[in-house]
Amino acid sequence: MSGPRPLIYSAFNEFVVSHHDHGLWNQPGSRQLEIGSVDYWVDVARTLERANFDLLFFADVLAPYDLYRGSRDAAIASAMQIPVNDPAQLIPVLAYATENLGFALTQNLLQEHPYAFARKMSTMDQLSGGRIAWNIVTSFLPGAGRNLGFGGLPTHEERYGRADDFVDVVYKLWEDSWEDGAVVADRGRQRYADPAKVHTIDHVGPYYDVVGPHLTAPSPQRTPVLFQAAASSVGIDFAGRNAEILFTSFERQSAAASIEQLRGAAEASGRSRDDVKIFAAFSFVLGSTEAEAQRLAREAADAQSLESILVKYSGFWGMDLDLFPLDARIADLLEAGRGTPAAAYALRTAPDASWSFERFIRWFANQHTVGTPEQIADEIERWRDVGIDGLNIPYIISPGTYDDLADHLTPLLQRRGLMASGYREGTLREKLFGRGPYLPDTHPARRTRRWAR
Repeated sequence: MSGPRPLIYSAFNEFVVSHHDHGLWNQPGSRQLEIGSVDYWVDVARTLERANFDLLFFADVLAPYDLYRGSRDAAIASAMQIPVNDPAQLIPVLAYATENLGFALTQNLLQEHPYAFARKMSTMDQLSGGRIAWNIVTSFLPGAGRNLGFGGLPTHEERYGRADDFVDVVYKLWEDSWEDGAVVADRGRQRYADPAKVHTIDHVGPYYDVVGPHLTAPSPQRTPVLFQAAASSVGIDFAGRNAEILFTSFERQSAAASIEQLRGAAEASGRSRDDVKIFAAFSFVLGSTEAEAQRLAREAADAQSLESILVKYSGFWGMDLDLFPLDARIADLLEAGRGTPAAAYALRTAPDASWSFERFIRWFANQHTVGTPEQIADEIERWRDVGIDGLNIPYIISPGTYDDLADHLTPLLQRRGLMASGYREGTLREKLFGRGPYLPDTHPARRTRRWAR
């Protein structure tokens, strides 16, 4: 019989002072104010590699959160995902400082032309030795659309139509433009590449016209590992066609149906169910005893900035949460029917409808597994048993959360078969999937290769 299946571990981060910690950058032991220090980020990456993490996943935003009280001021004051630096500039440095850790770059489809983006990703994949992933996002902040010259956020349907055209371009550049064997690097004949094996792509689409060829020779993976979050039906269909790793937020108790839907979307597009790995969000507070863990969790929650929490969830739920009085009962808010569907969905998760909105929103922002290493490992095992392939783990305080994991949780997870005991050889795709460096032939990107037919 085969042993238990190890999970994949991704550190969920952002090139910011404050990601989902809600102001805990002010706590003793936090180094988050060192946002502009290469040394800090190298220490984080090396800690993750010591903890046997597979990936450092960089989220990103292209505009401030500005719905709360109709202003960006609270986001700026509390450092809620602003300032935010460009992770594409940081990742090659971190790849140089590590040996096995993979790096996922979130890039909005609106922010760069696919021709330039394809070159950037190929360059990063080369410089990292094939350890790059791309998280495909279509944006949810209207400010991003305004700042990028779209006059606001395009409609949901238009964003996904643009996404289809964008990925079609980059797939052709990565997979079709340079044949296998195009690079000969013949010193004697002073011949670097065979021109007959480098092709234009001649793409004409609804949003992009790109002739090519790709400016960069094939990287170790050709196409980076492809991530996407999936929520709407349109998004799930898109992810089923394109993503290798789907990450989403759902309750463990209802996860099985969601996992089946996501794997089914891949199968419906002609891919294998095994071509897709599903990640869940997972955060924890660790203590040597349960009492200590509960105390640490309470102290962290008490130290958080309520303003920062309201800023973030105003952006996530698409409404100004200052419209909900902090002392209003959840039952009354639901009965009044105020707010967006996303806000109503969240309010219905309240354990007690008599709670005040302030009590609820503080609770909602702190959905952590709290306990000893054994208790946290038990919960991770329960996630694996419902069919999850990996966990996306944010920090509470950086780098302390990941130091705790490396020192106290990694050895236990490895003993229990919940985490691999080392890294596979090869590219990120080889490490994650245990097969070759390239996408499988069932993926639409590989089907663009006219020269291979």
